[in-house]
Amino acid sequence: MPLYVMMTNLTDEGRRTVKTNPDRIKEVNKEVEAMGVKIIAQYVTLGQYDFINILEAPNNETIAKVATELGSRGTIQTTTLAALTLDDFIKTLKK
Repeated sequence: MPLYVMMTNLTDEGRRTVKTNPDRIKEVNKEVEAMGVKIIAQYVTLGQYDFINILEAPNNETIAKVATELGSRGTIQTTTLAALTLDDFIKTLKK
């Protein structure tokens, strides 16, 4: 199944939400999974992005729907990249 890296920044509203209700993050994870996306790993990061998520989705359309849905709430901004495992990348070069 295709992999994606979603890099997320909280907006001011998002920071307020997380501060007052940190468990909201896990509630959003359940909503994402209900849209057909599996969360492989999730990290809180210091630097340019607040969160880095490794996601598995059936296709670009599904991940685009998730990014749009989450972004439309006004609490986060996302940047999403399609990703290949190193082994899959090497296989494509050998074909």
